[in-house]
Amino acid sequence: MALKIGGYNPHRMSVAILNLLLTRLLHILGSRITFNGIHTIPKNVPLIFVSNHQSMNDIPAVIWFLRKFHPKFVSKKELGKGIPSVSYNLRHGGSVLIDRKNSNQSMKLIMNFGKYIEKNNYAAFIFPEGTRSRNGEPKRFSENGFKMLVKTIPSAYIIPITINNSWKLLKYGGFPMRLGVHLKFDIHDAIKADSLSFQDLFEKTEKTIKNAVVL
Repeated sequence: MALKIGGYNPHRMSVAILNLLLTRLLHILGSRITFNGIHTIPKNVPLIFVSNHQSMNDIPAVIWFLRKFHPKFVSKKELGKGIPSVSYNLRHGGSVLIDRKNSNQSMKLIMNFGKYIEKNNYAAFIFPEGTRSRNGEPKRFSENGFKMLVKTIPSAYIIPITINNSWKLLKYGGFPMRLGVHLKFDIHDAIKADSLSFQDLFEKTEKTIKNAVVL
């Protein structure tokens, strides 16, 4: 969880500003972003954001609009290099990079990550699909990472989020990006992690997210 360039707050501020600029650049394409339900998110408690994943454009919006909750990501290790600024932030901003081919090591890393989130009342952000949907159709959710987060952050609130239309920006590939897309992020009611058995919690979270996807 190492942090560089002046410590946590300067790093966090620079990341927030960068992602604000990235979201504003979408306006050049006539796109807009709507976040519904931010006011319902519990404050000063550890959180686990769980969301479907449609494109890399999900990330800047999440970082900017949810910045006061200190979102940290569970990401695959491949994203820890080769992407200017993004890779640096994943390595040094408190997120965790896992090797999906090494489940034992990944679970240990997620466990330490969960303890970090619990201790600081930050927010873990996980995409249980494991990869992006190219057409908006949600993929199967994996239990493993989510289960370990719930286990290591027992006081957390689960915040299901449904992302719609982000995939449409890249419908034609990286270029040209599609014009006039309305990205929607719907934040659903918080669920206390220890209020249900894990299986019921997982099923309720997955159903809540997927039922709000519009194809």
